[in-house]
Amino acid sequence: MYAIRRFAVRHARAFERLYQGFERVIIGLDPVFRRIGYQRLERPVAVTEKLVKGLLFDCKMCGQCVLSSTGMACPMNCPKQLRNGPCGGVREGGFCEVVPAMRCVWVEAWDGASRMREGTARIRVVQPPVDRSLEGTSSWLRVAREKALTTTTASPAKQTVATAFPRARQNEPASAPLAVEPRGQTPSPKGSDPIVSASRDRQ
Repeated sequence: MYAIRRFAVRHARAFERLYQGFERVIIGLDPVFRRIGYQRLERPVAVTEKLVKGLLFDCKMCGQCVLSSTGMACPMNCPKQLRNGPCGGVREGGFCEVVPAMRCVWVEAWDGASRMREGTARIRVVQPPVDRSLEGTSSWLRVAREKALTTTTASPAKQTVATAFPRARQNEPASAPLAVEPRGQTPSPKGSDPIVSASRDRQ
């Protein structure tokens, strides 16, 4: 698995091209997905995604994939799960301080990013914290849903998180939740406070 993971990094440009084509296909299928129902598709697509990305990238199914911004090296393979660069413990030769036999995920990420068309610019974009409630869900479906939404007007509630990390949102739609999630999470409208709302309802 580790050898295949490093192979993906060495061929990051080829995987970038492959994913760009795949992304266009799944975005184009958004009307079909909506007709079937994203919730119905969630489980089978997530299983398929886990098999494919698990084999190629040792994917951990965080639900907020940023492979295109990290040189095709999954940051969740870092023992500390750092999403915005290496820790201060990178050993000589670029090896991990926690797993000495493994090269630092972020050393690999920079190597892969340098092979990609816009990789060195995208790897510098600060990614939002991981939303643990999305673990195990499909990033593919989220990308299809969210990029399709850019052609329509999103409600203020859906724009709340998107505006928090605009550059990350532009590069990786799946990196911060925007569309309604399969498990029913919906960001609260800007400025709303559930405690205050509940208090007002009782009055």
